[in-house]
Amino acid sequence: MPRVTKSVTAKAKHKKVLSSTKGHYGARSRLFKTAKQSKIKSMQYAFRDRKNKKRVFRSLWISRINAASRSFGVPYSKLVNGLASKNIIIDRKILSDIAIHDSSSFEKIVHLALE
Repeated sequence: MPRVTKSVTAKAKHKKVLSSTKGHYGARSRLFKTAKQSKIKSMQYAFRDRKNKKRVFRSLWISRINAASRSFGVPYSKLVNGLASKNIIIDRKILSDIAIHDSSSFEKIVHLALE
């Protein structure tokens, strides 16, 4: 019975890792061992940053809402408190979009929240 080598399997595994680290710098994209480490770390960063992306966007929406509401003389905290007390359920993403693209509707929302 002939001896079975692992060359085909190893080559495929190496090729898969090296192709996934294609844009990495220097040895991180050329040498298998460092490419494998680089890929593991990049996957950790990707997992972490998928969570952070949500946090960053929420902060951006809040900044936009605050800027728009202050132009009508109302701070963000008072606006959100007013919306909550009136049971007006509108999320920050949509509220931010309204503030940017439709200021007349946003003004109505602000006045409604402060009645």
